[in-house]
Amino acid sequence: MTAGIDDIAVYIPKLFLDATDFANARGMDPKKLEKGLGVSKMAIVDTNQDPACLASNACLRLMKKNKLSPEDIGRLYIATESALDESKAMNSYVIGMLEQVYGDGSFGHCGGIECKFACVSGSYALYDNANWIRAGEAENKSAIVIVSDIAKYELGSSGEYTQGAGAIAMLLNDNPRLLQFDPKVTSTSIRNEYDFYRPLGRETPIVHGQYSNLLYLIQVKNALELYKQKALSTGLIKPKEGETFLDYIDFLNMHLPYSTMGKKALAYLLRHEWRELPRWKSIIEKIGMEEPNPKNPIGTIESVLSDTEFMGKDHEFTKKFTQTEEFQEFYDSRLASSLIASKMIGNLYTASLYLGFRSCLEFEFQKGSDLAGKRFGFGSYGSGSSAMIFSGVIQPAYKEIVSDMNIESEVGQRVKLSLEDYEALHENKRSFNDSILNSKHEFVIVDIENKPESKGERRYAYTN
Repeated sequence: MTAGIDDIAVYIPKLFLDATDFANARGMDPKKLEKGLGVSKMAIVDTNQDPACLASNACLRLMKKNKLSPEDIGRLYIATESALDESKAMNSYVIGMLEQVYGDGSFGHCGGIECKFACVSGSYALYDNANWIRAGEAENKSAIVIVSDIAKYELGSSGEYTQGAGAIAMLLNDNPRLLQFDPKVTSTSIRNEYDFYRPLGRETPIVHGQYSNLLYLIQVKNALELYKQKALSTGLIKPKEGETFLDYIDFLNMHLPYSTMGKKALAYLLRHEWRELPRWKSIIEKIGMEEPNPKNPIGTIESVLSDTEFMGKDHEFTKKFTQTEEFQEFYDSRLASSLIASKMIGNLYTASLYLGFRSCLEFEFQKGSDLAGKRFGFGSYGSGSSAMIFSGVIQPAYKEIVSDMNIESEVGQRVKLSLEDYEALHENKRSFNDSILNSKHEFVIVDIENKPESKGERRYAYTN
């Protein structure tokens, strides 16, 4: 049986921090932030919002848009690394909120869990539910997978430049209008790492930035090698002499902790894919320097990063490579559209990859691209660490979904935060009942219990 994404809905908080204001306040060149990281605005949650609210709002939008009832849904999964509880799953919070709209007990039949593996967990959730559908267990019901996160870093840290918040809900079934997954080619790479993690009791993560960035690239490359083996053995892709598998991927979506990381990932993958092809010789001539190698090519990530001479030359080589006509054509035609929304919203952790997918659909459609039959490749990464590579083909009915996409109208009127208000929100100096905005037609927190016997219990309501 087939399986894929039938529709997709987005919910982004309406508060935002302007990157120029933020950079000036932190003594940073705003151009470096916008051009170097690709950040212009960062979505920020209000005091009465949490990841469960974001997820519920995205899910409600998806259900209303498609006129779905709870009986149409067989599974509801949440993927997040912004967990509210070490035991109680976030999807139970979401079901509780949805039942305020659809009726008490209306989702009682609906199975699901909270998935966690940093930013890659949404991809694992999609894979599990696609296989549930393929196995015939769905019995004419659909699955909903929601990716929801708040990316929050310590004040003054380097990660503070890459914050954001939001949720994306995806409807899966066996007759998808949007994208049908390619079967039997999904590939993963996993290892035990501490590149980015958040120990119990901490609200913000511990980040080893350069290490994590390089590990991301290596893990995605490893997963891609496995994907290529599967794609070749199944006959999905049959490259000709002088071609690469990536030549057969019409559009790429990469994990985006910040938008320019997608471009860096593409450059890394293309260097590895093109290195043994005839085209590489002419590219090297245009670059004007040989591709550098670390002193210890089979060493650890730490040894590579400590090789300052190599790192400097590699940075120079990558910069020149991305300026070549060959790279720029590939980047413009296959990746650039997926980065646009990320610049306006920021880092969404589990949802960043799917915001990129959503962005590519909208902006390629606006350009007049015919997406029917085009293959989309997904490079998903989660710290700790795991990567997943999978692909799918856009279906003939995609226009009835994509023609209505407009990220700005879906987000709605946004409110710019002053630095003072942002820092007060960041440091939890305002309580849940002291919100900046007066929310309407969405789920918000209305109470958090503080009694010893019920400490931490959260109550939500749908505002009119």
